[in-house]
Amino acid sequence: MNTYLTALRCSTARVFLLTLFFVAGCSSQQGISELPAQGVLELPEYRIGSGDRIKVDVWKNPDLSSIVLVRPDGKISIPLIGDVLASQKTTNELAKDLEEKLKDFVRTPQVAVIIETPSSAAFQLRVRVTGAVNSPLSIAFEEGMTVLDLVLQAGGLSPFASGNKALLHRKTAEGEMGAYKVRLQDILTKGKLETNYPLAPSDVISVPERSF
Repeated sequence: MNTYLTALRCSTARVFLLTLFFVAGCSSQQGISELPAQGVLELPEYRIGSGDRIKVDVWKNPDLSSIVLVRPDGKISIPLIGDVLASQKTTNELAKDLEEKLKDFVRTPQVAVIIETPSSAAFQLRVRVTGAVNSPLSIAFEEGMTVLDLVLQAGGLSPFASGNKALLHRKTAEGEMGAYKVRLQDILTKGKLETNYPLAPSDVISVPERSF
Protein backbone atom coordinates (compact mmCIF):
# COMPACT_ATOMS: atom_id res chain seq x y z
CA MET A 1 0.00 0.00 0.00
CA ASN A 2 2.84 2.42 0.92
CA THR A 3 4.52 1.74 -2.41
CA TYR A 4 1.24 2.43 -4.24
CA LEU A 5 0.72 5.72 -2.37
CA THR A 6 4.28 6.80 -3.03
CA ALA A 7 3.88 6.08 -6.76
CA LEU A 8 0.58 7.96 -6.81
CA ARG A 9 2.13 10.99 -5.12
CA CYS A 10 5.04 10.97 -7.58
CA SER A 11 2.64 10.69 -10.51
CA THR A 12 0.52 13.57 -9.16
CA ALA A 13 3.64 15.68 -8.67
CA ARG A 14 4.76 15.02 -12.25
CA VAL A 15 1.35 16.01 -13.60
CA PHE A 16 1.44 19.18 -11.51
CA LEU A 17 4.91 20.11 -12.77
CA LEU A 18 3.92 19.41 -16.37
CA THR A 19 0.88 21.62 -15.90
CA LEU A 20 3.08 24.42 -14.58
CA PHE A 21 5.44 24.10 -17.55
CA PHE A 22 2.47 24.11 -19.95
CA VAL A 23 0.95 27.23 -18.35
CA ALA A 24 4.33 28.97 -18.30
CA GLY A 25 4.81 28.11 -21.98
CA CYS A 26 1.39 29.48 -22.87
CA SER A 27 2.05 32.66 -20.89
CA SER A 28 5.34 33.11 -22.69
CA GLN A 29 3.66 32.69 -26.07
CA GLN A 30 0.91 35.12 -25.11
CA GLY A 31 3.54 37.64 -24.01
CA ILE A 32 4.99 37.72 -27.52
CA SER A 33 1.96 39.32 -29.14
CA GLU A 34 1.65 42.42 -27.00
CA LEU A 35 0.99 44.92 -29.77
CA PRO A 36 -2.78 45.57 -29.90
CA ALA A 37 -4.39 44.75 -33.23
CA GLN A 38 -5.75 48.28 -33.55
CA GLY A 39 -2.20 49.59 -33.08
CA VAL A 40 -1.21 47.86 -36.31
CA LEU A 41 -4.10 49.16 -38.35
CA GLU A 42 -4.73 52.60 -36.91
CA LEU A 43 -2.29 55.18 -38.27
CA PRO A 44 -1.77 58.50 -36.52
CA GLU A 45 -3.52 61.49 -38.08
CA TYR A 46 -1.24 63.67 -40.19
CA ARG A 47 0.03 66.80 -38.46
CA ILE A 48 0.89 69.93 -40.37
CA GLY A 49 4.57 70.81 -40.59
CA SER A 50 6.80 73.62 -41.81
CA GLY A 51 6.92 73.79 -45.59
CA ASP A 52 3.44 72.33 -46.08
CA ARG A 53 1.18 74.14 -48.53
CA ILE A 54 -2.38 74.29 -47.20
CA LYS A 55 -5.70 75.65 -48.41
CA VAL A 56 -7.88 77.54 -45.94
CA ASP A 57 -11.48 77.76 -47.11
CA VAL A 58 -13.86 80.04 -45.17
CA TRP A 59 -17.41 79.21 -46.23
CA LYS A 60 -19.15 82.08 -48.06
CA ASN A 61 -16.11 84.32 -47.49
CA PRO A 62 -13.81 83.99 -50.52
CA ASP A 63 -11.86 87.09 -49.46
CA LEU A 64 -10.77 85.27 -46.31
CA SER A 65 -9.98 82.02 -48.10
CA SER A 66 -6.42 81.50 -49.27
CA ILE A 67 -3.65 79.05 -50.06
CA VAL A 68 -0.72 79.55 -47.68
CA LEU A 69 2.68 78.09 -46.96
CA VAL A 70 3.56 77.08 -43.41
CA ARG A 71 6.61 79.17 -42.52
CA PRO A 72 9.73 77.81 -40.76
CA ASP A 73 8.34 79.20 -37.48
CA GLY A 74 5.29 76.96 -37.96
CA LYS A 75 2.85 79.83 -38.54
CA ILE A 76 0.58 80.95 -41.36
CA SER A 77 -0.88 84.39 -42.12
CA ILE A 78 -4.64 84.75 -42.53
CA PRO A 79 -6.52 87.95 -43.49
CA LEU A 80 -8.04 89.83 -40.52
CA ILE A 81 -6.53 87.60 -37.83
CA GLY A 82 -2.84 87.65 -38.81
CA ASP A 83 -0.37 84.96 -37.77
CA VAL A 84 -1.69 81.64 -36.49
CA LEU A 85 0.35 78.65 -35.35
CA ALA A 86 -0.33 75.71 -37.70
CA SER A 87 2.61 73.36 -37.12
CA GLN A 88 1.92 70.11 -35.24
CA LYS A 89 -1.85 70.53 -35.56
CA THR A 90 -4.22 68.33 -37.53
CA THR A 91 -6.37 69.96 -40.19
CA ASN A 92 -9.41 69.74 -37.89
CA GLU A 93 -7.55 71.32 -34.99
CA LEU A 94 -6.33 74.20 -37.14
CA ALA A 95 -9.81 74.71 -38.62
CA LYS A 96 -11.32 74.99 -35.12
CA ASP A 97 -8.61 77.48 -34.06
CA LEU A 98 -9.33 79.64 -37.11
CA GLU A 99 -13.08 79.51 -36.52
CA GLU A 100 -12.57 80.69 -32.94
CA LYS A 101 -10.37 83.62 -34.04
CA LEU A 102 -12.73 84.61 -36.88
CA LYS A 103 -15.76 84.90 -34.58
CA ASP A 104 -14.84 88.54 -33.94
CA PHE A 105 -15.23 89.28 -37.65
CA VAL A 106 -17.60 86.69 -39.15
CA ARG A 107 -20.90 85.36 -37.85
CA THR A 108 -20.66 81.57 -37.24
CA PRO A 109 -17.59 81.04 -39.41
CA GLN A 110 -17.10 77.61 -40.97
CA VAL A 111 -13.53 76.79 -41.94
CA ALA A 112 -12.12 73.84 -43.86
CA VAL A 113 -8.36 73.18 -44.02
CA ILE A 114 -6.94 71.01 -46.80
CA ILE A 115 -3.31 70.00 -47.18
CA GLU A 116 -2.36 70.52 -50.81
CA THR A 117 1.36 69.76 -50.62
CA PRO A 118 2.51 67.83 -47.52
CA SER A 119 6.18 68.73 -47.83
CA SER A 120 6.95 67.72 -44.25
CA ALA A 121 5.42 64.27 -44.78
CA ALA A 122 8.71 62.92 -46.09
CA PHE A 123 10.20 63.41 -42.62
CA GLN A 124 7.12 62.54 -40.58
CA LEU A 125 6.34 59.34 -42.47
CA ARG A 126 9.65 57.61 -41.81
CA VAL A 127 10.59 54.47 -39.92
CA ARG A 128 13.85 54.00 -38.06
CA VAL A 129 15.99 51.27 -36.52
CA THR A 130 18.70 52.05 -33.97
CA GLY A 131 21.10 50.25 -31.67
CA ALA A 132 22.82 46.91 -32.29
CA VAL A 133 22.23 46.56 -36.04
CA ASN A 134 24.91 46.65 -38.69
CA SER A 135 23.68 49.90 -40.27
CA PRO A 136 21.24 52.00 -38.21
CA LEU A 137 18.97 53.82 -40.62
CA SER A 138 15.96 56.05 -41.20
CA ILE A 139 13.96 55.44 -44.37
CA ALA A 140 10.66 56.47 -45.91
CA PHE A 141 7.68 54.40 -44.80
CA GLU A 142 6.07 52.19 -47.43
CA GLU A 143 2.75 50.44 -47.00
CA GLY A 144 3.20 46.74 -46.26
CA MET A 145 6.63 47.17 -44.67
CA THR A 146 7.27 44.89 -41.67
CA VAL A 147 9.75 44.73 -38.80
CA LEU A 148 11.78 42.14 -40.73
CA ASP A 149 11.95 44.33 -43.85
CA LEU A 150 13.41 47.21 -41.85
CA VAL A 151 15.96 45.09 -39.98
CA LEU A 152 17.15 43.42 -43.20
CA GLN A 153 17.63 46.84 -44.81
CA ALA A 154 19.72 47.74 -41.76
CA GLY A 155 22.02 44.81 -42.57
CA GLY A 156 20.68 42.53 -39.85
CA LEU A 157 21.72 42.31 -36.22
CA SER A 158 25.26 43.03 -35.08
CA PRO A 159 27.23 40.21 -33.38
CA PHE A 160 26.59 41.89 -30.02
CA ALA A 161 22.82 42.30 -30.38
CA SER A 162 20.29 40.99 -27.90
CA GLY A 163 17.71 40.48 -30.61
CA ASN A 164 14.92 39.05 -28.48
CA LYS A 165 14.96 42.14 -26.27
CA ALA A 166 14.28 44.56 -29.11
CA LEU A 167 11.42 47.03 -28.78
CA LEU A 168 9.04 48.62 -31.26
CA HIS A 169 8.25 52.20 -30.22
CA ARG A 170 4.99 53.56 -31.59
CA LYS A 171 2.96 56.70 -30.88
CA THR A 172 -0.63 55.88 -29.98
CA ALA A 173 -3.72 57.73 -31.20
CA GLU A 174 -3.70 59.57 -27.85
CA GLY A 175 -0.20 60.89 -28.53
CA GLU A 176 1.53 58.66 -26.00
CA MET A 177 4.54 56.49 -26.85
CA GLY A 178 4.08 52.74 -26.47
CA ALA A 179 6.85 50.12 -26.43
CA TYR A 180 6.21 46.56 -27.63
CA LYS A 181 8.45 43.49 -27.46
CA VAL A 182 9.93 42.22 -30.70
CA ARG A 183 11.78 38.89 -30.72
CA LEU A 184 14.14 39.62 -33.59
CA GLN A 185 16.44 36.66 -32.94
CA ASP A 186 13.49 34.28 -33.21
CA ILE A 187 12.31 36.01 -36.39
CA LEU A 188 15.72 35.82 -38.08
CA THR A 189 16.98 32.41 -36.94
CA LYS A 190 13.87 30.37 -36.11
CA GLY A 191 11.30 31.74 -38.52
CA LYS A 192 8.94 32.61 -35.69
CA LEU A 193 6.99 35.52 -37.10
CA GLU A 194 4.57 36.28 -34.26
CA THR A 195 6.29 39.62 -33.62
CA ASN A 196 7.02 40.49 -37.26
CA TYR A 197 4.56 43.36 -37.00
CA PRO A 198 3.47 45.56 -39.92
CA LEU A 199 5.07 48.96 -39.45
CA ALA A 200 3.34 52.32 -39.19
CA PRO A 201 4.76 55.79 -39.97
CA SER A 202 7.15 57.13 -37.29
CA ASP A 203 7.82 53.65 -35.82
CA VAL A 204 11.24 53.18 -34.21
CA ILE A 205 12.85 49.79 -33.52
CA SER A 206 15.58 49.81 -30.86
CA VAL A 207 17.92 46.83 -30.49
CA PRO A 208 19.96 46.63 -27.26
CA GLU A 209 23.37 44.99 -26.95
CA ARG A 210 23.96 41.88 -24.87
CA SER A 211 25.34 42.42 -21.37
CA PHE A 212 28.56 40.49 -20.92
